[in-house]
Amino acid sequence: MTADILTIPLQTRIHEAIVQAGGWLGFDGFMSMALYTPGLGYYANDLRKFGLMPGGLTDAGSDFVTAPEMSLHFGRALAAQVSEALLKTGTHEIWEFGAGSGALALQLLRSLGPSVERYTIVDLSGSLRELQHTRLSEFAGKVQWATELPVQMKGVLVGNEVLDAMPVKLLARLKGVWHERGVVVHEGALTYADQTTDLRPPVEFEGEHDYVTEIHQQAEGFIRTLADRLTSGAAFFIDYGFPELEYYHPQRSMGTLMCHRAHRLDADALTDVGSKDITAHVNFTGIALAGQEAGLRVAGYASQGRFLLNSGLLDCLENASLSERGMAQRLVNEHEMGELFKVIAFEAGECNSTTAPWVPMGFAVGDRMHTL
Repeated sequence: MTADILTIPLQTRIHEAIVQAGGWLGFDGFMSMALYTPGLGYYANDLRKFGLMPGGLTDAGSDFVTAPEMSLHFGRALAAQVSEALLKTGTHEIWEFGAGSGALALQLLRSLGPSVERYTIVDLSGSLRELQHTRLSEFAGKVQWATELPVQMKGVLVGNEVLDAMPVKLLARLKGVWHERGVVVHEGALTYADQTTDLRPPVEFEGEHDYVTEIHQQAEGFIRTLADRLTSGAAFFIDYGFPELEYYHPQRSMGTLMCHRAHRLDADALTDVGSKDITAHVNFTGIALAGQEAGLRVAGYASQGRFLLNSGLLDCLENASLSERGMAQRLVNEHEMGELFKVIAFEAGECNSTTAPWVPMGFAVGDRMHTL
């Protein structure tokens, strides 16, 4: 399946949706279609997305690499934290959201062994589910798939680079007036158009300069839903992003929206629709508040580098080869993934009421909850 075969029918679907919406479709609606339209959207089609060649060279047939593809020691270190959380919450099931290639699930299952009775993957992509089925065949008796959440859940929830792929609304302050940015069809092509709005970012900006940014209603709604369904357990989300005051800094005037294709970045979400990823950085303050207001306890927030070191990454590397150590180092180096990526943890259930709140091992040193 080629990108052109996907792009043309997907654009047709989007054009039809714009007409049905009265000629203007909010960016979040466009982003949802671009990523998740069955069979055509980026995460719903058969184009290859994940990849890393032996020796750490990026694969020209893929678009990006995530931490589990980069190093199996990512999953091994995370497994130590998950194991502690399973024991602390008295649960025996893992829920993974947006499991991608299945690499992280495989690492966790192999590391955790019989302590995990069931591993449920929640993924909207049929093509990725097929890839996961194949990769996880040795755990066929434990792994199951779901496209929606049950009324009640127990266990440890994991999401690596899932929040950044949730559709966002785009806001633009132009000559001092706030607008919501949407998508229209002009002379047969998709283009942006702005409408005045009462929506606002969660913080005010100094200065009068034009400013474009995102708000994350769907990601925050997702966290609220989890809070409503998770009766006992913990959750760990790993993604790139910032606390609120950094996210909405006056100098970040072009927002964080970006596209990934062939290991390159661009900011043009309206071209080659369906053949490249569209993401936005995560506002971790908004995520934390959404969980807290819905009844979860924020159990920790730290850089990925600090979290992995606290969770025993160095012990995992004791017998690793030089090349394996080099790839794992990219997970913790501040100028690579170690600082840009953050980890936030939530806790639900009876241990919420303990007099001495549980501090997960990943946040024992370098916790940054005070910055949220």
